[in-house]
Amino acid sequence: MALTGRTALLAALGALVVGLLLPSWAGIGLVTGAVLLAVLVDLVLAAPVRSLRIDRGGDTTVRLGESASVELTVTNPAGRPLRALVRDAWAPSAWRPGTAETASRHTLAVPAGERRRAISVLTPSRRGDHHAHRVTVRSHGPLGLAARQGSHDVPWTVRALPPFASRKHLPSRLARLRELDGRTSVLTRGQGTEFDSLREYLPGDDVRSIDWRASARRHTVAVRTWRPERDRHILVVLDTGRTSAGRVGDAPRLDAALDAALLLTALATRAGDRVDLLAHDARKRAAVVGSSANEILPAFTNAMAVLEPALHETDMRSLVSTALKMAPHRSLIVLLTGLDAAPVEDGLRPLLPLLTKRHEVVLASVADPQLDVLAAGRGTLEAVYGAAAAEQTRADRRATADRLTRHGVTVLDAPPSRIAPALADTYLALKAAGRL
Repeated sequence: MALTGRTALLAALGALVVGLLLPSWAGIGLVTGAVLLAVLVDLVLAAPVRSLRIDRGGDTTVRLGESASVELTVTNPAGRPLRALVRDAWAPSAWRPGTAETASRHTLAVPAGERRRAISVLTPSRRGDHHAHRVTVRSHGPLGLAARQGSHDVPWTVRALPPFASRKHLPSRLARLRELDGRTSVLTRGQGTEFDSLREYLPGDDVRSIDWRASARRHTVAVRTWRPERDRHILVVLDTGRTSAGRVGDAPRLDAALDAALLLTALATRAGDRVDLLAHDARKRAAVVGSSANEILPAFTNAMAVLEPALHETDMRSLVSTALKMAPHRSLIVLLTGLDAAPVEDGLRPLLPLLTKRHEVVLASVADPQLDVLAAGRGTLEAVYGAAAAEQTRADRRATADRLTRHGVTVLDAPPSRIAPALADTYLALKAAGRL
């Protein structure tokens, strides 16, 4: 039983009146007894909580930053109407910051034998699975003096997917892809191009593209045009080890890497290429293999939603071994990892020949824009020391990138706002150059 604020107020007023009119212990006892009797009657008339049937429905997935609606359906099988305050409990990260206390509470009036719905609007503040906790119901009597309270376990899960903020860059990259893919034919030939058509020679064309037999038949100089091949294999490898946990701005580096991987996947799928995913630290965390073009983005976002950085070093030997098993034939391997000197020098660089011997390798790293701010600092001793440290860090990253480049790796080092479009541009450049 729960006593309401109205009960306490009535008891205090009753005691005051009795104290003025009947200044005796008998009068106080009489009024107290009357109040308790009213509370008891109100409690009896309150609809029972245990017999309620509560069901859930609604959204099961939502992109981070957007809202999901989850319905609570409360069915009252009792013969008395239900007047209730319902609390739908979720973890604090499931609600918009500062709104959990109010958004989780609903006032319902359910007539006997009927049902009513309440909608909880969730706005998760982090990726991953958000689980519902208990639904607590406080059933008030008709006088509002007392209430019954109980809880029901009504499980439900809402998965917060990566926000894919970089999709705004997709239209411009698709336009460039269409230029490469036949509407404006590519006149370079390489490992990743296939014959498209013949056209008349124009000044400035590569003479190596001249088709002499066709020219003889046409009595004019004809050149071959080439277009990027389709159905190439791309393996996106996400390093979910310690370095991916470092925060850049308001989010860990891993979140920016996920966004870049999604833009690349959307672009490559539209180009007719096959894309697989591997997430790895000390062991394989997730893999998506062989999804169709229509299923690839949902499969990737679903797998990425539950990824969290591990607070230990990545086992690069295991990562490379797993990647080679997933890419037995020539592929583009995109490794989203850090450019910290020690992990790269001790872990990755000795294994690069295994990757570059057969595959085209791109390493993309999320840079911290705060380094540029610190490097420009002057005026105080603290600012000068900060600038020196930042410049040393930038120099170390450039040196690491140069060593990787000498091993045949294409290296990107860009801040979170630029890493996704930069990776998409690199993919298009490799495709145009016939390196896929």
